[in-house]
Amino acid sequence: MTNTATRNLPTDSEPQPAHDLPVPDLTDETLAAVTAEVAETAAAYDRSGAVPVRGLEAAHRAGLFTASVGRQYGGPGLGPRETARILIALGEGDPSVALIVANTLAAHATQAANGHWPKDLYDDVLRRSAAGPAPVNAIRAEPELGAPARGGLPKTTVRRSRSGWVLDGHKSYATGGAALAYHVVWAVADEPDGDPAAPRVGHVIVPGDLPGITWVDTWDHLGLRASNTHDVRYEAVELPEEAFVEIPRGADGVYRDPAAMAGPGSFGHPALYIGAARAARQAFREFARTRVPAALGRPIATTERIQSVAGEIDLQIAQAETLLHGALLRVEAGDESILPQLPVIKVAIARSVVAAVQTAVAALGNPALSRRNQLERHLRDVLCVRVHPPQEDAALLAAGRRLLET
Repeated sequence: MTNTATRNLPTDSEPQPAHDLPVPDLTDETLAAVTAEVAETAAAYDRSGAVPVRGLEAAHRAGLFTASVGRQYGGPGLGPRETARILIALGEGDPSVALIVANTLAAHATQAANGHWPKDLYDDVLRRSAAGPAPVNAIRAEPELGAPARGGLPKTTVRRSRSGWVLDGHKSYATGGAALAYHVVWAVADEPDGDPAAPRVGHVIVPGDLPGITWVDTWDHLGLRASNTHDVRYEAVELPEEAFVEIPRGADGVYRDPAAMAGPGSFGHPALYIGAARAARQAFREFARTRVPAALGRPIATTERIQSVAGEIDLQIAQAETLLHGALLRVEAGDESILPQLPVIKVAIARSVVAAVQTAVAALGNPALSRRNQLERHLRDVLCVRVHPPQEDAALLAAGRRLLET
């Protein structure tokens, strides 16, 4: 399912990348085939809560796990709009798979842009990625702190050791669980010569198989049940000097959480929920075309009421897709005027996908809420769109202040 003919290879004067990762085939037909394969096991993984191994393997075989790896590293270097298409397709199959892949693609895209990973560690994750699924996730939330985008600093610390650093802390909502090949852990540097009032803050790049990492099975959620978004503890995890990557403070000396900013790369999360809404639309269509009440004597799809509901579902999904792709196209074209509006565009997409699925469920009533009906699962999954930063209230407040202060 990959196509290497269109790879942009380096010229003779450029250094040759150490890795040769596939360029994924993003034709509609191929993406639809991946969606279908991932969807085959989605319901079973939703019920068991296990890591969705088969879905992750399907994404890997299609070259989707490494689609955003930079060309300088031997990857295809696909951008936010291509990434969004991938995540819509995966989200339509299984949003839990899509979320794990989305976080991994975001990590690779950040590395392509900033190159902050130590070379040996990034080479290792690319070697693992060539062999099989190698999920990566930025692990930031904590039980006491809550969502980092709301402000505050983590209690998780790295302290100096003779060989580098020692990591200690407790994190929440670490999507991917024990399947993660690498953790990118948000932490504060505990240094003898540091400023206690303004400690260094950064990300610690941690191989997932190191001693001292313990998973706590806390994830028993309404939706995305197979995402394995458990708690994780780090106890005296030893790391080399280069594993800590500082996040610089602003010119005013204030630390600002990068996760609170909605840039083009953050549109992978709303994209996967568009996929969930598309899956709900298809489930609604199948039910309406096959449901023949005795009193009606024909499929409910032939009634004007259900046809109008189908039109409303389609409207909401079209609105979400147009907002997503339109915003990213404007960014690609260099239109910086849209950048301050990206957070509220994400809010609008979230509202649309939730409305689409809720409309389908409301129209069908009890059958749509049965565990035997796919719509029940799609509803639970799509509601999770609201948890990704920036959350709706924060985005609207920031937009309102910007509007009223100018």
